[in-house]
Amino acid sequence: MLLEQSGRPLTHAAVCDALGETDEERVEAIRRRLIAMCRDGQLISNRRSQFAPLKKVDLVTGIVQGHRDGFGFVLREGADDVYLSNRQMSKVFHGDRVAVQIMGLDRRGRPEGKIVEVLERNTQHTVGRYFDQSGVGVVQPDNKRVTQEVLIPPAGRHGAEHGQFVVVKITQQPQSGGLPVGEVVEVLGDHLAPGMEIDVAIRSHNIPHDWPDEALAEAKNLPAEVKAADKKHRIDLRDLPFVTIDGEDAKDFDDAVYCERNKTSGGWRLYVAIADVSSYVEAGSALDKEAHSRGNSVYFPEFVVPMLPEKLSNGLCSLNPQVDRLVMVCEMTISKAGNISGYQFMEGVIHSHARLTYNKVWTMLNPDGGEERDTWREHYREVVPHLENLYALFRLLRSKREERGAMDFDSVETRIVFDSQRKIQQIVPVTRNEAHMLIEECMLAANVCAADFFERYKVPALYRVHNGPGEEKLTNLHAFLGELGLSIANGSDKPSPKDYQQFIEKIAGRPDSHLIQTVLLRSLSQAVYQPENEGHFGLAYKAYTHFTSPIRRYPDLLVHRGIRSLIRSERECKHVKRAEGAKPLKAHAVYPYDIAAMVHLGEHCSMTERRADDATRDVVDFLKCEYISSRIGEEFEGVISAVTGFGLFVELSDVYVEGLVHISTLANDYYHFDAAKHRLVGERTRRSFRLGDKLWVRVMNVDLDERKVDFELAAAPANKTRAGADDLPTPARLPRRRTKQGDGAVKEEVLAPSRRKPAATETAPAETADKPKKKKPKPSKRQKLNAKKKADDKVKKPAKKKAGKKPAKKSSKNAAE
Repeated sequence: MLLEQSGRPLTHAAVCDALGETDEERVEAIRRRLIAMCRDGQLISNRRSQFAPLKKVDLVTGIVQGHRDGFGFVLREGADDVYLSNRQMSKVFHGDRVAVQIMGLDRRGRPEGKIVEVLERNTQHTVGRYFDQSGVGVVQPDNKRVTQEVLIPPAGRHGAEHGQFVVVKITQQPQSGGLPVGEVVEVLGDHLAPGMEIDVAIRSHNIPHDWPDEALAEAKNLPAEVKAADKKHRIDLRDLPFVTIDGEDAKDFDDAVYCERNKTSGGWRLYVAIADVSSYVEAGSALDKEAHSRGNSVYFPEFVVPMLPEKLSNGLCSLNPQVDRLVMVCEMTISKAGNISGYQFMEGVIHSHARLTYNKVWTMLNPDGGEERDTWREHYREVVPHLENLYALFRLLRSKREERGAMDFDSVETRIVFDSQRKIQQIVPVTRNEAHMLIEECMLAANVCAADFFERYKVPALYRVHNGPGEEKLTNLHAFLGELGLSIANGSDKPSPKDYQQFIEKIAGRPDSHLIQTVLLRSLSQAVYQPENEGHFGLAYKAYTHFTSPIRRYPDLLVHRGIRSLIRSERECKHVKRAEGAKPLKAHAVYPYDIAAMVHLGEHCSMTERRADDATRDVVDFLKCEYISSRIGEEFEGVISAVTGFGLFVELSDVYVEGLVHISTLANDYYHFDAAKHRLVGERTRRSFRLGDKLWVRVMNVDLDERKVDFELAAAPANKTRAGADDLPTPARLPRRRTKQGDGAVKEEVLAPSRRKPAATETAPAETADKPKKKKPKPSKRQKLNAKKKADDKVKKPAKKKAGKKPAKKSSKNAAE
């Protein structure tokens, strides 16, 4: 490269001279190319408008990640993050791409950098609250990683009122010594208005929510119902009694199931039919581009930002009852031992016979369902035999899951119940019954077949990959379990999913099982989408992908296209069933993706999944804060859900709201954080607060803007009227005393919480008032001699006269003063 060989930075003119270019168009093309290379982080331009390669000037590039306290980091691939001070962060927004010069190490030993150039400004809009401060308009961004306020000139206010949420367009980016400037482009509404938290979260996390005109036009051209011509050249499965099983409040039904016994082998034949979205959303279309941008549907409490327009998600691609629908079907043959012995994918058409719910199905299958069971079984008598086949197969697949060692954590999901004003009435736990697990096992089986299909025929695809625990997390896990006298099988090496599951079953009866499961879960990595198959650790599968939800997940839509590209090809493939008359399609039109494209798609879909989780969490946290803000001063029982160096996070048991007990509120001692054992320990009293401990707290403060709840410790109700310790905060593991016996064995004794000794000034209980007083013991001879000697000494000493106090004479010194 010219700039590398030159040995010095070159201007645009010098580059043109070195290349011998004089043509105006060529000179302009070189100028644009140099600017593009600077934007991509390959070159950097200095103050003298000279260009130089980044590696020649000792600069590194990366994405800025802000922190709520004002500092930040530059995230680099394959290297340590670079620390940016508050002063450096004043030049950029969170998410900008920068080139930094590493100046040295900060006080914590981290590389510290100085921003040399901002390569990409990635924040063009932000959402926050507008405030009028002495005639100056400012917007405080809702994203806590953005700490700069945005100045709003009077001309850019556009009707925003003090305290309202607004969307701001950035007209002047932040720079050293100056705040960013913007103008209000949308007024969302007042603070605490119903539904405002969702509007803010959607815009804060840059979730696409407006449909482009081109996508709406394509959706409008789609038919309201399936055309007769579209049903041709497909496998007709309308005679099979498929059913959908979903939640009571579900609006889109993207999967249907049917199961029958295989009389020949004694096994089963399972059909999983998924809405064929790929028939309506073609690769490269406007609908496809928007679906790719969204990545997945985002589910907020009682509100959804869908990946596809409602005409598709709730219409053509929703397997509604008693209507024909186009589907992609996975037909599986399962042996009586529970193994998938064969499968075939096909393009089909079905006619759902019933829209069922989890609760209805479990009522019909549960032997203890009572009269309601008989009523529903009579109502759905046509499909009950097939439901019983599904249930019998489920129990077999469930046993194989346990044999495989797939992990099954015991977690509690919650649902928020609103009133007519969209204010929280209550937060209730969601109970899972065996109907939920039945559908889950059917979907898992279809996903496994899809992953095997892509591996077998060497088709580039996105796998759902979940790696096991890393070395550092595994070391911390061993240290924590060792403190409890526990260990996982094969703990010295990398434990398998089965080792994890057996350990979970082993600790199920312990009072601290919730604590241990939380630590186990935190030791695992996050699942991602990628084209390299590395297996799914949590589910104990060698290959796994997502096939069953193309309405709400873009990776599933890609999987459908990949399967369709083989079904509609001339390639010999025994794992597909082709309908008579179905013509082959060009592969690049159906599935125009290679490995490089899959890498990008995997990173993008993993990002949109995290984005949706973060946005949903923000909304739920806000709603919970709003709910608990009306109960300040009340006391609740809770469980320590996290321990940090600055305090304890406690989740209220019946309310499912989490807040912080700050370390400064833990009185009477200095508490130190033990990261390996997940606890705070008192320096003097040795009292400890550990992950999983139960305690009582009082709600002290709620900050809705920060989504923070502050607690302080409170006495259990039973402890307020007595001095006992029976209801003190219950530790996950009671203290123990170990003593060595004569034969060398060690005896362990569990210690109960001690009682407080009553003070000397406290009155005796009423029941002890009538008891006879104990007689004083007779004095000994020595005590009598000592008493006589003291009496004689008093007689010998002259008695002091008691006289009235006389005023003291002032000394000359005192008088002078």
